[in-house]
Amino acid sequence: MTNTKITTTTNRPDFKEKVGYGLGDFASSMYWKIFSVYLMVFYTDVFGISAAAVGTMFLVTRIWDTVNDPIMGVLSDRAESRWGKFRPFLLFGAIPFAVIGVITFITPDLSTTGKLVYAYVTYTLMMMAYTSVNVPYASLLGVISPYSEDRTSLASYRMVFAFAGSIFAFLLIDPLIGFFSNLAGDSPDLQQGWTYTMVVYGIIAATLFYFTFLLTRERISPPKEQSKSIKQDFTNLLHNKPWFILLGAALSTLIFNSMRDGSAVYYFKYYFEIQSFDFLGVSLGITTTYLVVGQAANIVGVVLAKPISSVIGKKQTFMYAMFLAAIFSCGLYFISEQQFLIILALQVIVSMCAGIIFPLLWSMYADIADYSEHTTGRRATGLIFSSSSFSQKMGWTLGGAITGWSLALFGYEANVEQSEQAKEGLRLMISFLPAIGALISGLFIIFYKLTDDVVFDINKQLNVKRATNTPS
Repeated sequence: MTNTKITTTTNRPDFKEKVGYGLGDFASSMYWKIFSVYLMVFYTDVFGISAAAVGTMFLVTRIWDTVNDPIMGVLSDRAESRWGKFRPFLLFGAIPFAVIGVITFITPDLSTTGKLVYAYVTYTLMMMAYTSVNVPYASLLGVISPYSEDRTSLASYRMVFAFAGSIFAFLLIDPLIGFFSNLAGDSPDLQQGWTYTMVVYGIIAATLFYFTFLLTRERISPPKEQSKSIKQDFTNLLHNKPWFILLGAALSTLIFNSMRDGSAVYYFKYYFEIQSFDFLGVSLGITTTYLVVGQAANIVGVVLAKPISSVIGKKQTFMYAMFLAAIFSCGLYFISEQQFLIILALQVIVSMCAGIIFPLLWSMYADIADYSEHTTGRRATGLIFSSSSFSQKMGWTLGGAITGWSLALFGYEANVEQSEQAKEGLRLMISFLPAIGALISGLFIIFYKLTDDVVFDINKQLNVKRATNTPS
């Protein structure tokens, strides 16, 4: 059996490298949150595409991603450069990632059909650009260190920066759109506001990806004698039961988050009569407050993930967090608009539960890469981590599609007073409907067999074999 080569075990990631790795998800999350929270409402309320058409577009464009994500995983696994396998994709992919994001939010004056075609093309290109950067970025977690505790720590840093990036995006988006919309003259130009705002985010994102490239290292690589059989890698993956289970849990979790985030803008815009409130003399928008409070609570959950999982294990922590998220998410249905503080309290609890699982999720993908190496003698880190990008995009896509279809089903009409049926639908879309995703995620994890004890034994055996096969 061939085994992976590593550098000396004393050469482990330090604080600077963990921060450098986290900066990559600050960049990625800024873009991702704009797309997951605001793209639907941008298409319906600014660009002028129907909600049902957008929902269908989200789903149809994912057909290509079912191929695109694994392709990127295979390509990155086989990349060879003086910088490693995965880091070069950050170096060369950062600018295309930023530019295509801006193009997606340009609104050419086209017919209804032309607008839809433009949305299909630019959105597909954006998801390809996201894949070209994010699959290698996620895969870095599996090669920076061979130690599970390092990976959990790196994943925690990553998610703290990810949610910090989300908060940054949420806090600035309304002021930036307002500023750029009013540059043209007396009449606000929202289309211009959105485009210029994405230019700002794009510059920041590309810069941060370069810092991630500079500050991280790859310490694990497959041995030179390992064959480059794509067929064998896919065969091994399709026989990897823990991978299938984690993929199902991740997909369900991201549907849960996507529906909550995607419906929040509609929920507060059309269900609430009051759009802002005074806090210590400052006027705060209720949508922004809800979203920012959620991201802050996500960070608390990320911080809690490692100490809690150290006591009861990653599997149990993941499962209980999802079940609690489902229960408290349902509670939002029973709260009226006059009880905004209770809504925020439930948002805190649900978001903390959601935040807990994300560092565990990325760490568990790395554990699965070790499990695959242990059982097959081959390491396909990029291919395994490509499922993280696939599940993230597919989860957001299904959540977005369900959101769009639900809006159409409940009779939503853009920029008008909503019917009672539509308002009732918005209440369901922020409570019971996403809770189903969280419940299914927890049920998946019940069947996940890579407990902490099993992973510890696998790491122990692999490290012995790696040390034996590392040239002195």
